[in-house]
Amino acid sequence: MNVLVVNAGSSSLKYQLFDTSRETVLAKGNCERIGIDGRIEHRKGDKGEKIQKDIPMRTHADAIKIVVDYLTDPEVGVIKDMSEIEAVGHRIVHGGPYFFDSCLVDDDVIAKLNLCVDFAPLHTKAHLMGIEGCMAVMPNVPQVVVFDTSFHQTIPRKAATFPISYELAEKYKIRRYGAHGTSHRFVANKMIEILGKPREDTKIVTCHIGNGASVSAVKGGICMDTSMGFTPLDGLEMGTRCGSIDPAIVTYIMKRENMSPDEMNKYMNKKCGLLGVSGVSSDSRDVEEALLKGNERALTASMIMAYQIQKYIGAYAAAMNGLDAVVFTAGMGENSSKLRERVCTDMDYYGIEIDKEINDKTFGQPNSVEISTKNSRVKVYVIPTNEELAIAADTERLVKGISK
Repeated sequence: MNVLVVNAGSSSLKYQLFDTSRETVLAKGNCERIGIDGRIEHRKGDKGEKIQKDIPMRTHADAIKIVVDYLTDPEVGVIKDMSEIEAVGHRIVHGGPYFFDSCLVDDDVIAKLNLCVDFAPLHTKAHLMGIEGCMAVMPNVPQVVVFDTSFHQTIPRKAATFPISYELAEKYKIRRYGAHGTSHRFVANKMIEILGKPREDTKIVTCHIGNGASVSAVKGGICMDTSMGFTPLDGLEMGTRCGSIDPAIVTYIMKRENMSPDEMNKYMNKKCGLLGVSGVSSDSRDVEEALLKGNERALTASMIMAYQIQKYIGAYAAAMNGLDAVVFTAGMGENSSKLRERVCTDMDYYGIEIDKEINDKTFGQPNSVEISTKNSRVKVYVIPTNEELAIAADTERLVKGISK
């Protein structure tokens, strides 16, 4: 099945066209500056020559139409016409209390997605624009939504419940929802295959570390806990997000800086994390470069992140009563050997020991790589995530269910 996977941002739209029968990428690209002026980057296959062009895109529907034009272009396209796109799968960050698994899009789903905006305001409005754009251009093509929060629905009540008043928690549906679930699910399943033991006996900590970051405890293939909470702001220090802090800090700063709730929310999401602590950048590569030049704030920012990941690994090993493997994935997890080394240093109590030489050489590898030593009781792996492939698989499963 040819499945177009879409990940829409407020002014961007990433896409990949999959042939799910072969699990291959036929084409991929990104539309940028939607509503400003517009630019598309497109390539055949996963690593074909990149084609770039400035082209007006007023709306996400305009962007989707341009994507279809490129996919069907005689020279740079990979299909003859739009009818060869059999389904569209959309990545959705937060399903709120309404969605527990991937599902087909209909009017009720759109209505409930609108109710989810407050749970992830930076993401959900953009996702809706992407869905509506696809529906406008491809009205007869089945659309599927795949939620990052779905994988975390199995978290037990003791881990999902925040210790606030029961009445308000119920009224506003406040609980631990998590994020990056599609990625955690993908790499956890890969690690279970590698371990080669009964699925129900596996205990894995998955570390999705990118500009947004989270850590999950996966026992028997089921998520038992995760670092992100009610929104994607919780948990680890991230590129621009503060992660978990003393909640009194919020009201303290608001009073003294005369901030409104919206201003405080923007501050915690956009001006904290690696950027706020280092004063250099939200990009870990810039922070590492500054660190090597002796920037103390950059060093502090880097050490905070590694230390927090260490704490989550320790906590989740305790929660699962054991640990078989630790997985690093996503931008920093896959490409920052320094971060992995910082995390795994002084973790021998848990049986974690990495081969520094192999770790240093693991950059941009397309396949899973073990970086733990032979003596390490816990396996440590770098596993490239492929959320888009997981979304395509879910989309195919649901669409094929229609025709049965």
